[in-house]
Amino acid sequence: MKTIFSLIALVCIWGSVWPIYKYALQFSPPVLFSGIRSIIAGLLFALILIPQWRKIKWKENWPVYVISSIFNVILFYGIQSIGLQYLPAGLYSVIVYFQPVLVVILAWPFLKEPLTRNKIIGVCLGFLGVVMVSLDGISGKVAPIGFVLALITASGWAIGTIYVKIKSNVVNGFWLVALQNVIGGLCMLFYGLGAEDIRAIEWNGSFIVCLIYGAIFGVALAFVLYNQLMSKGEAGKVSSFTFLVPLIAVLLGTVFLDEPFTITLLIGMVFILLSIYLINKKPNVVTGKE
Repeated sequence: MKTIFSLIALVCIWGSVWPIYKYALQFSPPVLFSGIRSIIAGLLFALILIPQWRKIKWKENWPVYVISSIFNVILFYGIQSIGLQYLPAGLYSVIVYFQPVLVVILAWPFLKEPLTRNKIIGVCLGFLGVVMVSLDGISGKVAPIGFVLALITASGWAIGTIYVKIKSNVVNGFWLVALQNVIGGLCMLFYGLGAEDIRAIEWNGSFIVCLIYGAIFGVALAFVLYNQLMSKGEAGKVSSFTFLVPLIAVLLGTVFLDEPFTITLLIGMVFILLSIYLINKKPNVVTGKE
């Protein structure tokens, strides 16, 4: 029951932050926003964890914190923020949510998770469902560099997911989330200070609310839930539920922004739900077959 609650909370959080991030970017340059958001998330979480500071074990584990920050923060959040300038948000999210497909493939050699027929069919259906769900949002200016950056975002997230799963018994999961965001956030902040204009940030109430919500829920809490789920279950199966994120984002737009509920959205919803079922379906207890 706890696992189901964590999955629902994670999908709802990530589904809600996409439109919030998009709204916040009208008040701030993208990389500076991502950097500040990650630093706030990491520092707030670290403050809570101070009584457990001995669990950091920096001397032994600093490479894990740095590598995780590169893949899960810098390549995921940082490259994502830059890439959104070159592709429509709908198209970019489609490519980013190629991540579950990559996780299922990478989990086979690195985590020894079985690459079954149902998983292969499931990830293909799930990705197709994401395409269908996002189809109405795929419009606007398209630049080839945007596709490259989106693939780097998806690949960074997938590799980071596998890496955290491998190292889940080595480092404290809470401190990993805190320190990877501080390290990655500082890197993005330094890049943003050189490449963007910090004076362009509008520190109004709307921006601050988006920043705090994104830091606490979209970054810190979401990654804690995601890492805990990864440590307890198969990486491919847990990642399959992220197919629901763009679906939740589009459904929120339908409910609260009066965006149309289209036939492509319905088809995409069916594909995504079917994919999650197939990826998580247990083998027949008698025959061992799917």
